[in-house]
Amino acid sequence: MVLAVLAGAPLVLAFCLLAIGAVASLLIGWRAGAAYPPAGPFVSVEGGRLATLQAGPETGARGTVVLIHGASANAADPMEGIGRTLAAQGFRVIAFDRPGHGWSDRLGAGTPASQADRIATALAILDLGPVIVLGHSWGGAAALALALDHPERVSALALVAPVALPFPQRMTLPWYWRLAAKPPVAWLLSRTLGPPLALYHLRGAAAHAFRPQPEAADYLDRARVPLALRPGALFANVEDLMGLPAALERQNPRYGDLRLPVLVVSGDADPLVRIDAQAGPLAERIPGARLVRLPGIGHMVPWVAGDRLAEAVADLVPVAATTR
Repeated sequence: MVLAVLAGAPLVLAFCLLAIGAVASLLIGWRAGAAYPPAGPFVSVEGGRLATLQAGPETGARGTVVLIHGASANAADPMEGIGRTLAAQGFRVIAFDRPGHGWSDRLGAGTPASQADRIATALAILDLGPVIVLGHSWGGAAALALALDHPERVSALALVAPVALPFPQRMTLPWYWRLAAKPPVAWLLSRTLGPPLALYHLRGAAAHAFRPQPEAADYLDRARVPLALRPGALFANVEDLMGLPAALERQNPRYGDLRLPVLVVSGDADPLVRIDAQAGPLAERIPGARLVRLPGIGHMVPWVAGDRLAEAVADLVPVAATTR
């Protein structure tokens, strides 16, 4: 009898931890949603809605720039980092919450191509295009997919610290990460232990993303980062990241077919997406692409080198106009 009780103790403990985590996850998600409600118009597409943040003039604008954010983020990240600067310079700026992130519905879209399809539909509904598309990090892959699959919607690309090329085969995750990323396990963790653990590591993760620069003042609040702690967004982020290698393998052979102005911007001190592994080789693959190397700058280019980035994006306007 005693042995049976002892044998069952780990299961009871595991159940209790999951139950406590589930309650904590509900509270974390509720607090994030209440603190950062939708702050821009929605665009209804088949199966749901995409959330946007918009800034700048709707008429008489110098051009329209669409912002696509990276992993563990939402539309506020690029909008506050670079979007407000572009809007102040006379651009109309539209930042999308990618499907499953921020306040956008998931829409069954977990790959760069499928998310690009949903954004292209939204642009058509908004009667926008061709537009300059700026994608940061994971968003760079989505921006490339948008240009490849919907060229009528894109006049130029600005790829900022982009993740776009296949990863080396030797880059494999430890077994416990591979287990945690399995859909049933990831779903369970995203609704139990995931949000509390992510909340605990939130500040450190943000600081690491900004290195070697210091984290921008009030970054977590201005970029509405806690929205990524909600269970649905957490699970969507895992799906996006785990599906990215195969997606890049599929779209990588097509980069040489791009025939539009492409700007690739990356910091040479980026510890997350190294310029010699991604931005540099990518610029060589795309005909006519221009690589802007930022000495000493890390991954968060839109926040720490916003003026330089805005200047480079503005330079795309006359080039895009002549290539239409």
